Amino acid sequence: MTFQDFSNTLSQSQPPSGISPVLEALWYDARGDWEHAHNIAQSREGTPAYDRLHAYLHRKEGDQWNAGYWYRRAKSPVFTGTLEEEWEELVRVEC
Repeated sequence: MTFQDFSNTLSQSQPPSGISPVLEALWYDARGDWEHAHNIAQSREGTPAYDRLHAYLHRKEGDQWNAGYWYRRAKSPVFTGTLEEEWEELVRVEC
C-alpha cells in the first residue's frame, strides 16, 4: 500500500483490512479517534514502532514531557516538524 492509497482510505468507515496495528492507529488518529489510537500504542509498549507512535500521540495531545519520554523509549529524536509532517512520516514508514 502506498501513502496515497492509505490516505484515500480515510474517507471509509473502517480502516483497511490487513494493515499493521501501527498503521491502523494512525488511521484512527487521522479520523479524530485519538483514544483508539492511543490504546493501540499502549498495547505493545517496549516495541520501538509502538513507542514512537506513542510519542507522536502525546505530542499531538500537547503533553511534551510525556512525548519526550516516549521518544527516548523509542530511541528516536524528538520530531521538530509539524504534527501533519510527523503523521505522514509515520505512515510512510509503515506503508
